[in-house]
Amino acid sequence: MCEQLHAVLLLSLAFAPGTCMFHNHHWGEWNDSQLQPTIQKLMKGYNRYLRPNFNEGPVEIGMSLDIASIDAISEINMDYTATIFLRQRWRDSRLVFPGNESVSLDGRLVSLLWIPDTFIPDSKRSFLHDVTVENRLIRIFSNGTVLYALRITATIACNMDLTKYPMDKQVCTLQLESWGYNLQDVVFYWTRGNDSVKGLDTLRLAQYSVESYYTSVSEAVYETGQYPKLVLHFALRRNVLFFILETYVPSILLVVLSWVSFWISQSSVPARTCIGVTTVLTMTTLMMGARTSLPNANCFIKAIDVYLGICFTFIFGALLEYACAHFYTMQHQTIEELQRELLREFRESNGTSCYPIVRAAQPNQSVEISSSAEEATEQSEKRDANNHDGSKDETQGQGCSLSSVKDASRRVASVFVVENPHNIDRHARTAFPTAFLFVNILYWLYYLFL
Repeated sequence: MCEQLHAVLLLSLAFAPGTCMFHNHHWGEWNDSQLQPTIQKLMKGYNRYLRPNFNEGPVEIGMSLDIASIDAISEINMDYTATIFLRQRWRDSRLVFPGNESVSLDGRLVSLLWIPDTFIPDSKRSFLHDVTVENRLIRIFSNGTVLYALRITATIACNMDLTKYPMDKQVCTLQLESWGYNLQDVVFYWTRGNDSVKGLDTLRLAQYSVESYYTSVSEAVYETGQYPKLVLHFALRRNVLFFILETYVPSILLVVLSWVSFWISQSSVPARTCIGVTTVLTMTTLMMGARTSLPNANCFIKAIDVYLGICFTFIFGALLEYACAHFYTMQHQTIEELQRELLREFRESNGTSCYPIVRAAQPNQSVEISSSAEEATEQSEKRDANNHDGSKDETQGQGCSLSSVKDASRRVASVFVVENPHNIDRHARTAFPTAFLFVNILYWLYYLFL
């Protein structure tokens, strides 16, 4: 039984392909159809340290990109993180083989070939994906063309202008340069122009939408020479609807809420004070929350900061309006109470038909009392005569009238005199909404169309 099993094992080994008992005499040679070469034939005499066309001219390297995703766009760090498929094509005459087929090699064999030293100059961090193996592709065509593709994720710097945030449009770039080979060694070009970039048309972002993109060919000039450079430009338009719902609408509602105090009686001090202080504190919290996702640098006065400042000004103005109205109300109440008290005391003491006359033309002016109308008339005539005589003397002595200065100061002071404090609220009900509407029209016209 053991001898029979041994014989079967020998027969299976003998007829198995690629075993040591039947050697393939064409190992390392072209096969009969000459469609695919072996690695040993291609690598025979190949020097991966020398570029193609060495001492014969530059190597032309075609580039194409697939934007798989833009994972994050940071206004604080001013960068974006993207996952891209980078494909490079060049022709290496040392890898020409007969036939019309192509050979796909394992990505780990890239160390046997010469490859361009392409890098991203604005990259902050980048890595090559390696699950389950390194995401590389090497494909060699019969005419010597080499296709080298890899999947990388990179965090790339993007200079942003945030003066119109959140109604801004940012233009970011993705640059590809050669690290060591200058223009005499390699030349970069886009394989199909703007069509060399795929994926941006179907890209969906949280806060942005891709408005447009285009490619360009340029040169990078350094101290060590001129190097080839390819640039992808793409414009990102921010979606403002999110910020309208989260910031603009609440701030507008807070401003409108502060106007409610204009319809509350001035005697309701706790109610009006509570509304004013609450709206101011809420607006302050909203302003702090809007700045958490933005850079702390003071070089940008953003559109959202301007609007929040406008809303805060109107809310704080409503609080000051009540302070002024309450001040004048208390002042008028004090004068009226003083008049009634003096009148009552005078009647109780005299019991005559003469009534005191109380004059308080200005809130800060002292109250003058006369026992009868005749005395008040005589005092006013004496005062006018004294003022007239004094003005004549000062005009002759100094060339200017002191009475005219006093009259002017009285007229200026009378501007700030409020006869009826309730008119302050009545005018504020119209002035505040009208001014806020006018400022909003100017704001949106400037930041949306200019």
